Amino acid sequence: MNSKKETSLFQRLKTLILGKSRNPQDTRIFHKLSLIAFFAWIGLGADGLSSSCYGPEQTFLALNGHIYLSIFVALASVITIFVITASYSQIVEIFPHGGGGYLVASKLISPVAGMVSGCALLIDYVLTITISVASGADAVFSLLPAPWHAYRLAFAIFVVLILMLLNMRGIKESILFLMPIFLAFIITHVFLILYVFWHHAPNVPQVIASTKADIGSTISQVGIFGMLFLIMRAYSMGAGTYTGIEAVSNGIPALREPKVQTAKHTMRYMAISLAFMVFGLMLAYLFYNLKPEPGKTLNASLFQMAAAGWGSNGYIFVIFALASEAALLFVAAQTGFIGGPWVLANMATDRWFPTRFSMLSDRLVTQNGILIMSGLSLVLMVLSRGSVKFLVVLYSINVFITFTLSQFGMVRHWWSYRKKVKSWIKKLCVNGIGLILTSFILISMIIFKFFEGGWITLFITGGLVVLAMVIRRHYRSTLALLRRLNSLVAAVESSDETILPGGKRIHGEPKLDLESKTAVLFVNGFNGMGLHTLFGIIRLFGGAFKNFVFLEVGVVDAGNFKGVHEVENLELNVESDIKRYVDFMKKNGFYAEGISVCGVDVIEEIEAIAPELQKRFPNAVFFGGQLIFPDDSLMTKFLHNYTVFALQKRLYRQGTPFVILPIRV
Repeated sequence: MNSKKETSLFQRLKTLILGKSRNPQDTRIFHKLSLIAFFAWIGLGADGLSSSCYGPEQTFLALNGHIYLSIFVALASVITIFVITASYSQIVEIFPHGGGGYLVASKLISPVAGMVSGCALLIDYVLTITISVASGADAVFSLLPAPWHAYRLAFAIFVVLILMLLNMRGIKESILFLMPIFLAFIITHVFLILYVFWHHAPNVPQVIASTKADIGSTISQVGIFGMLFLIMRAYSMGAGTYTGIEAVSNGIPALREPKVQTAKHTMRYMAISLAFMVFGLMLAYLFYNLKPEPGKTLNASLFQMAAAGWGSNGYIFVIFALASEAALLFVAAQTGFIGGPWVLANMATDRWFPTRFSMLSDRLVTQNGILIMSGLSLVLMVLSRGSVKFLVVLYSINVFITFTLSQFGMVRHWWSYRKKVKSWIKKLCVNGIGLILTSFILISMIIFKFFEGGWITLFITGGLVVLAMVIRRHYRSTLALLRRLNSLVAAVESSDETILPGGKRIHGEPKLDLESKTAVLFVNGFNGMGLHTLFGIIRLFGGAFKNFVFLEVGVVDAGNFKGVHEVENLELNVESDIKRYVDFMKKNGFYAEGISVCGVDVIEEIEAIAPELQKRFPNAVFFGGQLIFPDDSLMTKFLHNYTVFALQKRLYRQGTPFVILPIRV
């Protein structure tokens, strides 16, 4: 009785925090959960826009006083934004179900290249969450008295936990909650940039003249190649500006139908808004000839100078604008919470990581992925003490590994399809230019950041790659062992005779005998494991069981939760598996029936069905098979879920007998 009360209390608390469970078989659920382009722009575009809080500043300062060269860097940045956006628009056309850089590299280069791309992106998303929250915490505490600064790290940890809970409720819910912050940032910054342009429009000829003079003096000091090196270094130092564009292709499963068009509209919004912010802020820095001030960002200096003549209204505007910047940095962490779990889920589906990361919660979100991204971010936050200066060095290297591999894969694709696609030259040029730009930025960042701490990012990414390869090797060896069991499937389907002990040919349908014992067998597909368990029941208990009920739960996970048709196909496949078991038993003279359901949690679905089956079949005994590996290690315990043990424990509490039959492989 106490356990029921505790369970009920736990469920009520869970519902209060995370919300009510959702039905994956509801045909309207995809429409309810999906994001229109505007909401996707908020959830996925905040990462890029938030980089305008530090990306243009890093670029401007990297010019070492040659501020008028920033015009060329700003133009190069805008061109890069639109080139990367255009190239990813072509990617979503070819991969309309999502997957982003991981899937592109896997399909168009090799599975190993895809795995490297995915691992790089996962680390980048963890860094996105960490640096966004840490930067936001810095911005918030810069407005507070100095004695409060001791609580900055604790505050950053608290924000990560809050964002984790919001995303476990659902992506759409988290975006709706954060939307006012995003809009406040857009309105204040667009207004200020337009005001600066209007106010300084008469000074444009003077800026042009000063730019010519700056070019001449720079060439005379360091030469033309030195000037180009200076521009390229500044360009690469602002590379964090371009992160987030790839998140749309990773987050396509969360977008509204038609997904490809929604993705393109989202990237268009992202490109225009990001290009406007980057170009506008860098020119605004130039107009005011800004110089770094201790304890102030260039944006803070810009806002204060621009609003200096507005009186008290100017002061309020500056505080509001800077607060929106700080808050937007928290919103930017959404890119990591949306993109990271989906990349992890796709890689888990392909067995590069534990399959549990492809599972969905009852809120239909990749809960395990959200938890692992949050956990890793918290670890990094604590180890780095929330130091933005340190995190910036680690950040943005990995996303360009993914960018480069994706562009290379697309170039290979268009070249191989040059005889089938009419406009292949145009498409190849778009991805080819993208490949050149992203490769250049990647190489530049590795050179400039490696000895400053960038090697840590590459080392951790390499370690994750090795771990993924070890996991994949284990799953492959397990699959090879399971193939031995599956030899039974061919034997069963090819035989026209009764092959079960006690089985016999009868005329007509076998009759149900409720007085006899009933075996309720939990299966997961018509495969060797299910057949071995069935044969084990017959072998161990002889003819004690006359009735057989086959129960299968089709698991709705990130791999098939992509639309109504995918879920319907899952239902049809599960029904087909059950029918094959039933037909086989009837052929052998036993009464059999099947029950198939679909859901996100196998244990909860069976726990709900078990009482009804027990009421209908008073002499029922539940059975499940469990693989026994030659070497039971931590790896097998970590990579396999052992569902039957958890199921047995749950059913025991209901008073339902459950027998686990070992299957040696």
